[in-house]
Amino acid sequence: MAVPVSSYLLVALILFCVGMYGALTKRNAVIVLLSIELMLNAVNINLVAFAKMGLHPALTGQIFTLFTMTVAAAEVAVGLAVLIALYRNRDTVNVDEMDSMKR
Repeated sequence: MAVPVSSYLLVALILFCVGMYGALTKRNAVIVLLSIELMLNAVNINLVAFAKMGLHPALTGQIFTLFTMTVAAAEVAVGLAVLIALYRNRDTVNVDEMDSMKR
């Protein structure tokens, strides 16, 4: 019994909407980074679902997903490094207070 592609798309839509809500409304930079990761995972679900359920099923969706996960891991590493540097200089992780490059 196969799961329809609409189920995958619904899960990805919910995950993307939760990530977008978190990225747009939260003030904590760590939560914003986690929300962006949720949005990237929603895209990964779509890539795998379309590759699996397409007219010609292939591994291209899984390969693109691996590249996306690699970019996401690099983004998290750079983002956390920038966040730690900002925390050391400003003593806060509040996004609203990070509005200039100089102190």
